[in-house]
Amino acid sequence: MSSLPTYGDVEFAAKRIKGFAHPTPVMTSRTVNEELGAQVFFKCENLQRMGAFKFRGGFNALSKFSPAQRKAGVVAFSSGNHAQAIALSARLLGIPATIVMPLDAPVAKVAATKGYGGNVVLYDRYTEDREQIGRDLADKHGLTLIPPYDHPDVIAGQGTAAKELIEEVGPLDAFFAPLGGGGLLSGSALALRALSPDCQIYGVEPEAGNDGQQSFRSGSIVHIDTPRTIADGAQTQHLGNLTFPIIQRDVNDVLTASDAELVACMSFIASRMKLIVEPTGCLGLAAARQMKESLQGKRIGILLSGGNIDMERFAQLLGSQP
Repeated sequence: MSSLPTYGDVEFAAKRIKGFAHPTPVMTSRTVNEELGAQVFFKCENLQRMGAFKFRGGFNALSKFSPAQRKAGVVAFSSGNHAQAIALSARLLGIPATIVMPLDAPVAKVAATKGYGGNVVLYDRYTEDREQIGRDLADKHGLTLIPPYDHPDVIAGQGTAAKELIEEVGPLDAFFAPLGGGGLLSGSALALRALSPDCQIYGVEPEAGNDGQQSFRSGSIVHIDTPRTIADGAQTQHLGNLTFPIIQRDVNDVLTASDAELVACMSFIASRMKLIVEPTGCLGLAAARQMKESLQGKRIGILLSGGNIDMERFAQLLGSQP
């Protein structure tokens, strides 16, 4: 196993992505502050380039390619946001990109990936193994495989969002981030342990796919079948060999939220904060709402991870609310 990335890698990543990634805004909501009895800071990665934090890790990883790697090209597998991140980063850096995406990925995510110049290869996420497809393409065409989370340069890049948050608002008492494969959570943890060491760090998964929670509590990586949840960005089957040890060491707990809670948060954020956030991006707020008794009077960071959702689907989900 390669050695784990450190906060030093996050600092180097911040330098590499500067001028390419947006330093996204931090927003507050008086209504949320009143509801939770806390001071809440939202890091709006839904306003990042290609609509999610994944651009940070993707660009950081590709910017380190050798001339030979750049010429041959990159391959990535993703339900959407990592796909778009790699496709856009590759386009900016002049690198050919092949992206393996599930047949049921949101239409907007597939269209955007193609729009950024990515060559999209589709697969059935319930019967086929995307990792094997990615490896086969890499071997056949000499491409460099950049996985969506279990890669030191991806983890370091994702950590730059939490780094920016702390640099803007100062130390926090608690921090909530969505958890799929753990790239965002592990990268955030590296930054937070360096810049806000006493912060309680929470990863939040969809209730239907709590492999990370099971792994965190059992002490070893748990594999599950692809969960059926509206949080398509967190439909991962397991944590990574790099992300899990960082999460074990630096994260305080892993929580879950139901699809219904995610829809309620999407609706609130859209109506009160005027932001479009995809279901996965609402995991942090959903968990903070569950924990409000223990957050009274505290300074809270919540990472809104992305905003890539088909508008028809967005309207359908909000229309389904009681």
